[in-house]
Amino acid sequence: VQLAESGGGKVQAGGSLRLSCAASGFTFAKAAIGWFRQAPGKEREGVSCISDSDGNAVYADSVKGRFTISSDNAKTTVYLQMNSLKPEDTAVYYCAAIDPPFYGICRIHSEQWYDYLGQGTQVTVSA
Repeated sequence: VQLAESGGGKVQAGGSLRLSCAASGFTFAKAAIGWFRQAPGKEREGVSCISDSDGNAVYADSVKGRFTISSDNAKTTVYLQMNSLKPEDTAVYYCAAIDPPFYGICRIHSEQWYDYLGQGTQVTVSA
């Protein structure tokens, strides 16, 4: 199983980016998928997650109302739409997944709760 993030880049504050997480050897159907980020000198933190079985999504307080997690109909790609970006959103963003079936509310307290983790994509937001 491999997770590959893409869509990162440089953007000015207030701008938008959409990150993608593509899976090989894995389908997101009935799985739980999370997004994490790690800024320089800081610990990795949870950003958002979604449980495909029931569609429940969780967001960190710092991104609520600005970020949206979703998946495509084929359940092979998960997206993180990031709007109204701030300099403090600058980080390497990782996607993570739990083997299906997963039911209930996903969690973003630690990436170690997940079975798989991608290599990350850099997001840089300038003031």
